[in-house]
Amino acid sequence: MKAIPSVDFSPQLPGPGESGGGSRILIVDDEERIRAAYRQLLAAEDRLIDDCGTGSEAQRHLERRDVDVVILDLNLPDVGGLEVMQWMVQQHIPTAVVVFSGDESIDSAIRALRHGACEFIRKHDDPQELIDTVDRVLHRRRIEREHALLSVRLEHSERLHRFLVDHSPDFIYTLDRNGRFIFVNGRVQALLGYSREELIGQHYSLIVHPDDLEHARFAFNERRIGDRASTNVEIRLQSRTQGIRHFENRTIVAILSAQGLYAAADGPANLHFMGTSGVARDITERKKAEETISYQAFHDILTGLPNRTLFKDRLGVALKQARRKNRRVGVMFIDIDRFKLVNDTYGHQEGDELLKSFARRAASCLRSGDTLARQGGDEFTVMLPELGSGDDAAVIAAKMLAELRRPFRIAGIDFLATVSIGIALYPDDGETPETLLRNADIAMYQIKGRGKNGYLQYDQSMQDGRSRRLTLESDLRTALATGDQFELYYQPQIRVSERRTVAVEALVRWRHPELGLMTPDSLIPLAEETGMIAALGEWVRRAALRQLAEWHQRGLHGLRLTLNLAAKEFEDQDLPDRLDRDLRANAVDAELIDLDISETLLLQDAERHIDLVQQLRKLGCRITIDDFGTRHSSLNLLRRFPVDSIKIDQSFLRELVPHNPNATAIVHALCCIARSFGLRTLAEGVESEAQVRLLGELGCADMQGHLFSQPLPASGVEAFLRDGTFAAGQTRWLQ
Repeated sequence: MKAIPSVDFSPQLPGPGESGGGSRILIVDDEERIRAAYRQLLAAEDRLIDDCGTGSEAQRHLERRDVDVVILDLNLPDVGGLEVMQWMVQQHIPTAVVVFSGDESIDSAIRALRHGACEFIRKHDDPQELIDTVDRVLHRRRIEREHALLSVRLEHSERLHRFLVDHSPDFIYTLDRNGRFIFVNGRVQALLGYSREELIGQHYSLIVHPDDLEHARFAFNERRIGDRASTNVEIRLQSRTQGIRHFENRTIVAILSAQGLYAAADGPANLHFMGTSGVARDITERKKAEETISYQAFHDILTGLPNRTLFKDRLGVALKQARRKNRRVGVMFIDIDRFKLVNDTYGHQEGDELLKSFARRAASCLRSGDTLARQGGDEFTVMLPELGSGDDAAVIAAKMLAELRRPFRIAGIDFLATVSIGIALYPDDGETPETLLRNADIAMYQIKGRGKNGYLQYDQSMQDGRSRRLTLESDLRTALATGDQFELYYQPQIRVSERRTVAVEALVRWRHPELGLMTPDSLIPLAEETGMIAALGEWVRRAALRQLAEWHQRGLHGLRLTLNLAAKEFEDQDLPDRLDRDLRANAVDAELIDLDISETLLLQDAERHIDLVQQLRKLGCRITIDDFGTRHSSLNLLRRFPVDSIKIDQSFLRELVPHNPNATAIVHALCCIARSFGLRTLAEGVESEAQVRLLGELGCADMQGHLFSQPLPASGVEAFLRDGTFAAGQTRWLQ
């Protein structure tokens, strides 16, 4: 790091008279009565007056360099006045000399002035002449010191300006009125590969991307005054060594008078445009990170296909066009049969390879205007616009089934991956994206129930199966009323560098009397669709806080608890008060509670949610953004919401190993963004040692996943924490 040159910032220059706060005068005369008379004549509140009777004594006083004016007699008993003045010149003593002599000859005055005296007064002159002379000399001395101080300050300002310009990380430049460089700082060499000499005299178009020349012209050459004298634009500059770089360009149009001074504030009528000065900051890496995050907000990172958000948007557009043209639109819902078998047998890495291979083959069966998207897991959707008849969708489904008859190569063996395809048509089976997707999903489950490996178009009779859903809804309502069918499991969150468990995330299970243990994947969607998610969340919150209090009583101090908040819970303005009451009832410190809130939820009705998040933070709870980076507005969200942590979604992790440059760039960008905002990062879904190592290298501190532990019942958590696994570093993946 470069240091700023050392410069004295004191408001005054060191010099005569400063130590006492006023002007210091020295009277040198061999007659004591004259010295006394001079002291009385010159006395004033802001003056310090010393006197002496010999030249040698005068020299001792003057050596201190704090005398502003010396009133000097030429005829002294030991060292004469002229010798004193000669000595002062040799010693570079800046004190002003007023000679007050009884010798009235013109030669005497000339000699005194030649030796450095600034004034010569005869002793027999009017005393007022002495007073006026001393006043005049002191005034002149003050003016000289002020000018010297201004010169020092100006020199410092210029040195500081040169230092900042020369060592700025930004490209600083000045253009003349014709757009040619007349100044560039040294940073241009590192940023663009040009030396100063190469750019001086060149037009700015030499380094501006051709597509951005119009923006550059506006920034560099438009005549602007007043509030419009500066502007801020983003342009691309062409680097000799690094290709195209993005720059945020802050320019100030210099409007100067003909003499090179800023024009007086008497209106712009006579102003003369001289050129532009500006600062250009390289934001290439920021732009890349933003583009990466923007891309993954609408695409599945594993397959590169559109995700459900982009799919629904495209489907909505296609339906509008179909209404105008009176055409059909087909929606296919696809599920890979036996996909869980691949994951369980060969692991997620081979399962991911199957998903990518399937995506490539399925896409090859579609028309250019069709859209294949990944909904999540092993589920895909297809949009088929501009269908002539319902049979067209069946033809494409049959083609896809035929393509998939060729086996996939998985873990060195041939694996036959069949699919189940449900089809819904607009307008026959629905007129909205939600209805068409739901009905295609129903048709897909119908074909799975009939033996899989086929396709089926939706019809109304399939709604009969919905009655079972209604029964399940009734059972859930009963379970919430009794509260005795739910169980809490807890998944540890590990700080890898410290080898310790920092928190546990509470996850609910439903032990249905007939269907057995239901996981959150099936329970949570049912609770959300039936409007019972808020009641379920309240049960989870109270039960988990009771358990945390019990753990603390049993000596597991400092353990944090992570609770997930659903959208319906956020609609309750009393949520902070409810949570506060639950915390007090269990004597749990709010600072030990992490609240996970999904990114999608925060972006809905953001203004109201900001206030609610602030209230939760005031309680002492920490706020974590779940699934961070899966939406386009992630960066804006961090700027607006008072959050403490971000949770990196497991969909990003699966592409990290084997090494995927795009996935690595995304996770690295997310960690860098979190670090720049001072936030904790937590990666969920960690399943391999390689992921742990790579996440650590990318700057992710905390991790959660099956590699460390599956969700455990309360008794299992206590055993997990007490067995020392993460206290002593005994696990193989930490070696």
